[in-house]
Amino acid sequence: MAASPALPTPDLELTTEKNSGVTIVRGTGKINAASASVLQSTVRSAIPGSQRIVLDLTGVDYIDSTGLGALVSIYMAARNANCELELSNPKPRVSDLLKLTKLASVFEGHHGGGI
Repeated sequence: MAASPALPTPDLELTTEKNSGVTIVRGTGKINAASASVLQSTVRSAIPGSQRIVLDLTGVDYIDSTGLGALVSIYMAARNANCELELSNPKPRVSDLLKLTKLASVFEGHHGGGI
């Protein structure tokens, strides 16, 4: 189980950890226009060779519309590669945003921590 830091942006820090076909990507900060591309490249690079990716949102305090678009894009890329994407531990504010935008139903069955 090797952890490796991804490129940090001023708004978002990502770390990845791979273990037996499961990749955990932990985010801390904000997923916004400044950080969405780093999130996408980090998660997309983990899709090959992963059966499942867990995006741990415990440390994510804020997601803007660009961040929501990035999550949908990542979800579609993972689905097309037969890789399961799971959102884990979203804070109430993030969970409420996913419900409000109806994206909770997109990730339904692909999340943990109660979206």
